[in-house]
Amino acid sequence: MPTKKNAPRGTENPSIKDPELYEALLEDGASQQKAARISNAAAKRGRSAVGRKGGQAGDYEDWTVPQLKARAKEIGLTGYSAKKKSELISALRNS
Repeated sequence: MPTKKNAPRGTENPSIKDPELYEALLEDGASQQKAARISNAAAKRGRSAVGRKGGQAGDYEDWTVPQLKARAKEIGLTGYSAKKKSELISALRNS
């Protein structure tokens, strides 16, 4: 699909529902997958609703390694089976 020169990265992908938020999240260091998830949820439910959503899972430091690996599998991360607990936590936070 051809894209316009100097167009924001989210505009060439029709699956990105809020390109402005997507770009802001990428600039803040979020992965493309995480930025897409957040921007699409914000477009569907509203930005304030998405902002209130978190805080139910607790700290990853309190989770066991099997729980962390299950969460990594659930969200589609790869290469998690050989990671240490601290590496798993970092990968989950940055996905």
